Amino acid sequence: MPETHQLAAEIGRLNAVERRIIDQFIHRKRQPADPAAATPPFGDRFADQVTAFGGSWSFIVLTIAAIGAWMIVNGMQAKPFDAYPYILLNLVLACMTVLQAPLIMMSQNRQADRDRLAAQHDYEVNAKAEMEIAALQVKLDEIREGQWSQLLVMQEQQLALLRDLAARRERSSATPAQG
Repeated sequence: MPETHQLAAEIGRLNAVERRIIDQFIHRKRQPADPAAATPPFGDRFADQVTAFGGSWSFIVLTIAAIGAWMIVNGMQAKPFDAYPYILLNLVLACMTVLQAPLIMMSQNRQADRDRLAAQHDYEVNAKAEMEIAALQVKLDEIREGQWSQLLVMQEQQLALLRDLAARRERSSATPAQG
């Protein structure tokens, strides 16, 4: 009874994740392959695509080419639509930055959530694997204990046979001496 009480106290100290892991272990449930496999909403997918493109060499090359084209077109016209300090170009670049920054932050937050889920999944898999290893170790110990018991029984049988042989030898050596 004290072991059962001690086990109940140990289980009572577990958090929800550890209890779920133990439940999966007891009921032999497998871990899901990818906990974050659900399709994200359109806005999140769009933010991820903008971030992927905004952090690429293609974006940098295209931006430099667009700025260069802007300067060349304005420099070649008699009456430029955006004269030398390029105030309109600065406004366009500032607007692009203002719109791109929150999209990048949204994508980073989503990536952090995916990383957190992956870490949680890894923890659960590792904890369950640890319990499986411990269960295997217990089974191996039981097998080894059974083998030791069998070896002790066999050794006692061998000792009994040796005693019997020794007793026969004594009787056979004692019988001719008396005759």
